[in-house]
Amino acid sequence: MHREASVASEAISTRYALTVFGLLWFATQIIKVCIAATLAPFGDEAFYWQESRTPAWSYTDVPPATALLIRAGEALFGHSPLGMRSLFLLLGAAVPLLLWREARRLADARAACWSASGWLLLPLGGSLGVMALPDVPLTLAALLMLAGLLRAVQAERNCARGWVWLGGGLALAWLSHYRAAMLLPGGLGLLLASPAARRLWRRPGFWLALGAGLLGLVPLLLFNRSHQWSGLSFQLVERHPWTFHADALLQPLEQAVVVTPLLYGLLLWALWRSWRARRASATAAVLAWAGFAVVVGYFVFGLFGDDLRFRLHWPLPAYLAALLALGPLAAQGQGARHLRLAAYALAAAGSLAAYAYLAAAAQPALAQRLAAHKAFPYNFVGWDEAAARTRHWLQSEAAAVPVLVADNFLLGAELDFQLDGARTVYSLDSPRNVKHGRAPQLALWARDERGLRGRESGRAVLLVVERTSGSERERAAWQQSLCRRIADLQPLDELALFGGRKVFAWYRGRVPAPGETVGCATAGG
Repeated sequence: MHREASVASEAISTRYALTVFGLLWFATQIIKVCIAATLAPFGDEAFYWQESRTPAWSYTDVPPATALLIRAGEALFGHSPLGMRSLFLLLGAAVPLLLWREARRLADARAACWSASGWLLLPLGGSLGVMALPDVPLTLAALLMLAGLLRAVQAERNCARGWVWLGGGLALAWLSHYRAAMLLPGGLGLLLASPAARRLWRRPGFWLALGAGLLGLVPLLLFNRSHQWSGLSFQLVERHPWTFHADALLQPLEQAVVVTPLLYGLLLWALWRSWRARRASATAAVLAWAGFAVVVGYFVFGLFGDDLRFRLHWPLPAYLAALLALGPLAAQGQGARHLRLAAYALAAAGSLAAYAYLAAAAQPALAQRLAAHKAFPYNFVGWDEAAARTRHWLQSEAAAVPVLVADNFLLGAELDFQLDGARTVYSLDSPRNVKHGRAPQLALWARDERGLRGRESGRAVLLVVERTSGSERERAAWQQSLCRRIADLQPLDELALFGGRKVFAWYRGRVPAPGETVGCATAGG
């Protein structure tokens, strides 16, 4: 009787966990779709959209997967922020479902609900797919590789499904981002250190999966070989100082804030438990190596690598392994129950705050309230208003059919998106283009200053300037140089938004001829 009561109680607990996970998954998707439909493209998103309009083997900043997903999404659902992000939303929605399935296979339904619900409550995990960024397919690829490895080490013989997932995930990772390389040390360490994994070296399926995965490198190699290795040069050399900077020692604290402190501690604890059990359990070995290799690798790399650009999302694949390790521990009641509940509650609050921030960025009235704070969503706001004013001046200058020029690649990409590619948008050779690795791509498209002078020499120009981009010191030097880039520069209009936090200016001018020296005597500002 006692055993029957225990089984009944466990069944009720499982149904409750499934209900909570299902409701959480549906609520998350509804919130994400609403935000994705109303939030203006992030600057990088708009540039990826430009890349989607010019299919290529790869691009100077990223491999082709992001552009292909954007192009396919708009082909299915039309040109709009939601159309652009549609397939990213689908991939983002699939990650917790696949995580649940894998956790269910490793343990049981309750453990799976703990694992998958933890991902949905993780601010960067649950919101994955709201923006059309390479991290979406890269994260899915990491999960597929992890699932494939788990199946492979657990199988007594060749596991066809495991090899397919491993090879497909590796290929997708290389097609998504150069950061796919961060996923490899964990797999290599596992294959060298774990007795269960060392057997894989002797299985033909492993080599077939590895070969299939390496096919994802082909587009990158073809592109880089044809373009002086510009993509690899930026990712491995130009964007990284390769000198020690002590501020990067704060990376664990940054991750604790982003993940939320209690959940971050639980994830590291779960990986530590897996590490301790790695000799006795092949599953634990896979999870420990997959998780810790990314966490530690990210920390060490960050001490010497790029410290100027947003990189808090880099360790995200590690938390997939950590959640697979945490689910069974939580379902078995290991650790303090109140601590687990508090960690998930705090993570839920963090996710709600992240969604509220994005929702506020999508609504000008709400964004206005953030204008007085450091949390002002600068990169998400003002594009609609700038595009509307640009349309006005393009129509006003219709007799001259002006060439549209932006003062940096981000503004150029945003205007191009808002105008649906109706006209070519050129970008001046801004330091921002170099900083973000987009200058070589603009040169390939002939949308930089050289392309402008070569294609549009002597034509009238409508120049749009984002006055508030960059630091104040950078702004002054850059804006003083504009009259040496566009001839006969004259001010037309200025638009100050959000209490002056974002300011755009419009100028009339002329495209200089190739080799023409332009002075500033007639500059209007």
